[in-house]
Amino acid sequence: MEPRINLITLGVKALKQSIGFYEALGLTRFDFDSQEVAFFQLQGSWLALYPKQALADDANVSGQGSGFPGFTLAHNVTSREAVDRVMSEALSVGARLVKPAQETFWGGYSGYFADPDGFLWEVAYVPHFWIGPDAGEEE
Repeated sequence: MEPRINLITLGVKALKQSIGFYEALGLTRFDFDSQEVAFFQLQGSWLALYPKQALADDANVSGQGSGFPGFTLAHNVTSREAVDRVMSEALSVGARLVKPAQETFWGGYSGYFADPDGFLWEVAYVPHFWIGPDAGEEE
């Protein structure tokens, strides 16, 4: 297996609402003629939105249950100010604040928001190293 993730698929409750949320965050939807799935091309990977029960059915698992799914998604930025800006943008388009941005025990700065389906996003500034495209590119 090569060290990469090509596609992250989120099982969502309301596809149209989730598409609007991610478009409002600035993600551009990939032009794919489907009412059943949405794709957003990111830098080095893609994000897909698919109805939760349909995704569970595809994986042959139960779609029932709730709670912490055991993972978070992260968006790394190049400064503390950028963390605050991205958090503010997400909240302005309907995200729910989970943890306000703050200094971390590991020497960085981060906060968490939840998208309309409760998926947790961490927005983080990591001063020790860069995870992402060339540091000079936009957040």
